[in-house]
Amino acid sequence: MTGTALTLSGHLELLWQAAVRGDEAAATRAALGALEAGIPAQDVLLDLIAPVQRRVGEEWAANRLTVAQEHAASAINDRAVAALSHHVTPRPTPGGKGRITVACVDGEWHGLPARLLAEVLKLRGWQVDYLGAQVPADHLIAHVHHTGPDLVALSSSIPTRLPTAHATITAVQATATPVLVGGAAFGAQGQYAALLGADAWAPDARAAADRLDRAPLPRPAAAHQPIDDLPHLTDQEYTLVTRSSPQLVRAVMDGLDERFPAMRHYTAAQREHTAQDTAHIVDFLATALYVGDSGLFTTFITWTADILSARDVPAHALLPALGLLGDQLKDFPRALSLLRQASDRLTASETADLTGEPA
Repeated sequence: MTGTALTLSGHLELLWQAAVRGDEAAATRAALGALEAGIPAQDVLLDLIAPVQRRVGEEWAANRLTVAQEHAASAINDRAVAALSHHVTPRPTPGGKGRITVACVDGEWHGLPARLLAEVLKLRGWQVDYLGAQVPADHLIAHVHHTGPDLVALSSSIPTRLPTAHATITAVQATATPVLVGGAAFGAQGQYAALLGADAWAPDARAAADRLDRAPLPRPAAAHQPIDDLPHLTDQEYTLVTRSSPQLVRAVMDGLDERFPAMRHYTAAQREHTAQDTAHIVDFLATALYVGDSGLFTTFITWTADILSARDVPAHALLPALGLLGDQLKDFPRALSLLRQASDRLTASETADLTGEPA
């Protein structure tokens, strides 16, 4: 390892320890110390702060950080970004590169990835309007009309926000403004970005900035209706599942006492958590129907099973819930297929755990 790598590694550990302690001053010292050690500001953002934030999420998923600790650590990382931003003067670009609006899709509360992109773009010489997390589409469009940016960059980490992202992409493009999207919601290879008609996709802030440095995004063609991108939505399954979500959750909760007897001994708080988990399952089922991708739903179900296992809740508790949803959606062939595939995946995983064979 080089000296720079060792220095970066050391600062990374300092920032991690500060974040989990909730020590804002120490986090700021770690970030600025890396800068003073000669690590470029962009690398401090993307190779120091971003990895620490990813680790925060991983530790929460493994039940080694509480929700409160995860929130506090995320806030500390955001403040480290702010301290760095105030400390560094972006290099001037003759004539200016242009103006970019960076925002999170409405309902997306993970603002740090978009914040990192905004800071990297500023370092690269762009004029940036960072609008933050959970930006309603009408507010974003009003801002676009008012400022006339060359590009809108949309961020989303939560797949269930994809229908909202689709409507937002279409609305922005109707102003003749191109849209670049990024974040885990759009798929590991950007497959949902292409499906939803975005003008470009990038896996991370560095790749996004590099893409924009190579060439500007062309102005989009004439506006179109979102349904044109997803003709499978004509079967109305997505719409009907979305509209009946509260009733579906109630039906599952009413039936779980019989299908999963351990529920009879749950506390009120445990029942509330189960209802929340069920609502998430319905939301992901609806989103998978929207994009027409079974992998989105099965991946979420296996991830949820891992989260439950880390919290000492048996993963097979999901199977009765999926079965009850299937009972309610027996007239929805695409939804039934998704539920069966997810159930099969869970069963295969449980069998693999028992036998030691790969799923």
